[in-house]
Amino acid sequence: MNKSFLFLTLITWLIAGCSQDGSSDYLVTIKTSQGDMVAILYDETPKHKANFIKLAKEHYFDSLLFHRVIEGFMIQGGDPDSKKAAPGQPLGMGGPGYTVEAEFNPKFFHEKGALSAARLPDQQNPAKASSGSQFYIVQGTVISGVGIDGIKIDQGKLNAAFQQILQNPANQPLIDTLNQIYMTGDMQAYQQKIYSLVPRLEKQTGMKIYKEVSDEKIKVYTTVGGYPSLDGDYTVFGKVIGGLDVIDKITQVEKDANNRPTQDIRMMVTVEEVPRKEIESKYGYKYPATQ
Repeated sequence: MNKSFLFLTLITWLIAGCSQDGSSDYLVTIKTSQGDMVAILYDETPKHKANFIKLAKEHYFDSLLFHRVIEGFMIQGGDPDSKKAAPGQPLGMGGPGYTVEAEFNPKFFHEKGALSAARLPDQQNPAKASSGSQFYIVQGTVISGVGIDGIKIDQGKLNAAFQQILQNPANQPLIDTLNQIYMTGDMQAYQQKIYSLVPRLEKQTGMKIYKEVSDEKIKVYTTVGGYPSLDGDYTVFGKVIGGLDVIDKITQVEKDANNRPTQDIRMMVTVEEVPRKEIESKYGYKYPATQ
C-alpha cells in the first residue's frame, strides 16, 4: 500500500476521533506578506481535510508561493517547485506525488473565500481528482445582470450542447448571428443571446442544461460574490472566515505574463485545534446544526 495513502487514512481516522462530540475543529492560518487569512475545512470533504492538515503539520506549505494570481478570479499556491523558483520561472505542475479523490458536495460552492483544490484538466484527468497539494482561494466578482442567469446553467453541458449543434448545417444561420454579435465586442449581449438559446438547445440535444440552484447560493453570489462556473468541477473543501481583504490585496499586485506576482508572495500555513464555539464567536462562522 502507498505510504502516503496509509498515512492519510490514519490522519483521517485521527481527525474523526479527536473530537467526536464536535466540540472543536481545526483552524487554518495562512500567513502572507499581504496579511493573514484564517479558514476552516469541511468535515464533509474528509479526504481533502485530512490531506491539508497532514501537509500543514509537516510544514509542506511553508515558503511556497501564491504563484498564480488573477484579479476577479482567484489566488493559487501549493506547488512545491515554487519554494526555490527563479524569478519568472513558470509554475503550477508540482505536487507531492499523489492526487486526492474528488469530493463534490452541492452544499459547497465557489463563493468568495472558498478554499478549493486545483487539478489537471478533464482531458488528462476525467475523474477530476484533486492535486495533492495545490489549492486556490476564490476572489470572484459580485454577479449581476445577465450573469445571474449563468448561475443556473451547467457550463459544461452548455458547451457540449453547442458542440452538437455546430455539427448540424441547418444551424448555420444561428451560428452566423452569434458570430455577428460577438464581432461587435458587446460581450453582455453575446452572453445574453447564448443564455436565451438554452431551451432550444435542451430540446435539440436532450441535455438538461439548467440546474437546480438554491436561493441561498444565488444570494451569496449576488451580494458577496464568487465564481459560479467552477461549481461541480473542482472540490471545495474549506472557506476563509477571516482576512477576506487579504485575497483582494494579493490579486492587486503586479503580475507577469503567466499571472505570477513579480514580487514573491510566500505563505506560512499552520493548523490548530480550537473549540467550535470560539471559532463561531471570533469569526462569525456558523457550523451546521447537525455537526
